[in-house]
Amino acid sequence: MWLWIFLPGLVYTLLMLVAYVYFSQQATGLLKLITLKLGLGEWLQRNQSGLLGFVFTFSLMIVWIVQMFLFISLFKFLFLIVGSPVFSYLSEKTEAIIEGRDFPFSFVQLLKDIVRGIRIAVRNTVWQTVYMFTIFIISFFPVLGWFFPLVAVVIECYYYGFSMLDYSMERHKKTASQSIYFIGQHKGLAIGNGLIFYCLHIIPILGWLIAPAYAVIAATLSLSNQNLEEADVVKIT
Repeated sequence: MWLWIFLPGLVYTLLMLVAYVYFSQQATGLLKLITLKLGLGEWLQRNQSGLLGFVFTFSLMIVWIVQMFLFISLFKFLFLIVGSPVFSYLSEKTEAIIEGRDFPFSFVQLLKDIVRGIRIAVRNTVWQTVYMFTIFIISFFPVLGWFFPLVAVVIECYYYGFSMLDYSMERHKKTASQSIYFIGQHKGLAIGNGLIFYCLHIIPILGWLIAPAYAVIAATLSLSNQNLEEADVVKIT
């Protein structure tokens, strides 16, 4: 499956580099605009306080980091939506290898999987944006906002892992409601999958190449050992 691992990974890596440069410039420009409009720079110069200067500088850095989390997380979910056909196929191939059998190809089923993946990705993007925007506002408050980058990482890991796990839930004929319930009851599983994605980014280039595909593979492996019948307690609507 190396082709299906490195091809989307290559596209992801190139787009990630472009997005990082662009979003970095936008985040820096927004901070400069806010500082200029509020006159914070002049106010600090008048007070000439080292402590205030440190708090202000550190707070700006936190706000910049939160902005980058927001921008990059939105980029990743857009990529997840676009790459849904590849990820759905990769999840299916992974389970076929685990079980030692081939799943009969069905274009109709593949199309349903793609639509399902896109719907879940869009849903998760909306909810994550709501949470991340709230964090962005709170990050402007000194001290309190310093702790929110960690919260932002956990939230992003959860929703990214959620999307990856849902490919397997769909293949096991679970409805969107059942998938949402099951993954909500196993938040650690979703967060752990998202952390795999983040940890792979520590490895320059190579980690970026394999991160998206390996997140799908890890999610499929994780659910192969889970009792998915738990999801059936949700009333089908």
